[in-house]
Amino acid sequence: MGKERKPKSKCCNDRPRCRRCPLRMLKEGTLPPGYTVKKRKLVKTKNLAA
Repeated sequence: MGKERKPKSKCCNDRPRCRRCPLRMLKEGTLPPGYTVKKRKLVKTKNLAA
């Protein structure tokens, strides 16, 4: 397996999207667990089980 990429904290709006873009990673399903994207910014999701 390859090394896991870390997403940027904010989308830079470049076209084509860079490899670490949070929007691209969300679409591809490669965003780390516990994270999502809101208004082009990377945010942590709340743990609903705790």
